[in-house]
Amino acid sequence: MPEAPPWRRFGHRDAPQTSALPNDPYRPYLIDQPQVDVVNAALHLRRPLLVTGHPGTGKSSLAYAIAHELDLGRVLRWPVNSRSTLAEALYQYDAVGRLRETTLSQDRGDQPPDIGRFIRLGPLGTALLPGDRPRVLLVDELDKGDVDLPNDLLTVFEEGEFEIPELSRLPAGQDAALVHTIRSTETQPVVGGLVRCREFPIVVITSNGEREFPPAFLRRCLRLHLPDPDERRLRAIVAAHLGPDSVAQVDDLIQTFLARRAPGELATDQLLNAAHLRLGGVDLDAEGLLEAVLHQLGGAV
Repeated sequence: MPEAPPWRRFGHRDAPQTSALPNDPYRPYLIDQPQVDVVNAALHLRRPLLVTGHPGTGKSSLAYAIAHELDLGRVLRWPVNSRSTLAEALYQYDAVGRLRETTLSQDRGDQPPDIGRFIRLGPLGTALLPGDRPRVLLVDELDKGDVDLPNDLLTVFEEGEFEIPELSRLPAGQDAALVHTIRSTETQPVVGGLVRCREFPIVVITSNGEREFPPAFLRRCLRLHLPDPDERRLRAIVAAHLGPDSVAQVDDLIQTFLARRAPGELATDQLLNAAHLRLGGVDLDAEGLLEAVLHQLGGAV
């Protein structure tokens, strides 16, 4: 097997991952100064960043780049779909599992299990845990969610807290529990059922522009549009990912990419795929191969 491209190396699943990125080595991220200024403004204001742009312009990668640059650990990712709800992003409570384990404990004459064993925080809930440094939360493709989901997020984004009723209903003195975070081996104490951040998380929300968001939601976000990279930026991206000597070897691919690209019809990572194949000795002139790599993203398949 040939070596995988740098952006498709995932490492060993069982190995500890301390990098902000799921892949190693770090993938360079290039944007111009106007976009950098908007990102910095969102960081200073502690406001969510709503990122739009065509597929492949680097919307999701921006969250990983921020986490890497500020050394904030691994990104918490919430991939939104039509069934996503605010509740599941905050936490999940396994009531059936707790009932089963409690019954078994009673049959054995043991103490009932702690309720915290059956509560797992979701990506948003984990991001709101108190800490000395903010966590980075990627809310990916919010426009694919239910029409009411942006409004559901307003209170949480404004207050920076949420309640776990299963814990808040417990008597005083018995309302402290170690709950699981979205990380499989990590637990955090929660008292009184209230989770409140000390540092509001860095929230990057991506949207492909499939629908509009309500004004109340937009008011609480800073908006950033990532344009399609021009020829200068494409050359810089190829050099950053595949080395400065690679640009001259794939110049014709860059020109072909630019000639075929219409707004939203080709993504930058398709150019990187073609360039990686060329540099690996693959003949892209073979029948249908270049078309398979640089295929149009729109229309029926």
